[in-house]
Amino acid sequence: MGTVPDFATDSRSDSGFPHTVNSLPTADVRPVASQKNDSYKEDSSPVQAAALGLEHGARFGGSLEDIDSAANTDMSDESLAGHHTSRGHCSSRGFDRKARRRGRHPRAGGFGGGSAPAVPRADADDADVCREAALTLLDAAARSSGALARRLADKGFDTNVINQVIDRLTRLGLVNDQAYAQDLLRSCLHRTLGERGVLSEMTRKGLDSGLAAQVVAQASREGLFVDSAYELGRKVARKTAGLDLKVRKRRFWSAGSRKGHSPDLLNQVAADLFASDDPLD
Repeated sequence: MGTVPDFATDSRSDSGFPHTVNSLPTADVRPVASQKNDSYKEDSSPVQAAALGLEHGARFGGSLEDIDSAANTDMSDESLAGHHTSRGHCSSRGFDRKARRRGRHPRAGGFGGGSAPAVPRADADDADVCREAALTLLDAAARSSGALARRLADKGFDTNVINQVIDRLTRLGLVNDQAYAQDLLRSCLHRTLGERGVLSEMTRKGLDSGLAAQVVAQASREGLFVDSAYELGRKVARKTAGLDLKVRKRRFWSAGSRKGHSPDLLNQVAADLFASDDPLD
């Protein structure tokens, strides 16, 4: 005879299987679509947005359009203003430097100085001050009277005072154009300059044109420029050894013309030193 089940302790589900009331799982039996919608709302909470670094999305409710719009506000007016200000500051500094260079005046007596001083000096007619300035220039390098006069004029001294100072220095032997011209001639010949080249260099150094012509004429009579041309020819011959004869002659002619040698002298040297392709010792 079968036992009667105890319905007080054993309950069955609608399907006929027994289960305990306290052990029922708490499951969400709502439709799947409804669960997805609720999970989306949970993801769009401020906490979730903050965890993802989307503070602006949390602030505006999590819409992607709002997130993009809020992210663009990171570049606020102040940050943009600072960005352009820094770039503009660099640009303005460069502009200021260029403006200063354009408006810069050369120092009196310095490189690029004009014939007139930038600022008139109060002691322009002081002979003692002018003499001290002349001695300082002569200590730095030997100068002709013309070059010394130009430098003193650039420094702002009066012309009459300059002439007086140079005359006195000439009498003392501290300024000697003749000796300076001879020294300059030796320097030019060492650089294998020709007659025209030496004359141009002397004029540039402030020597009187008459004195320069006299010194150059004397050097020409002594055959110094012929020796200079042959020395130049030997240098070019050694450097161009092994090249075509026409190339060697052309390079010698180019160098000789730049140094101020006469065409007749260059023809003579070329005929003697560049008669063959054999290199010269």
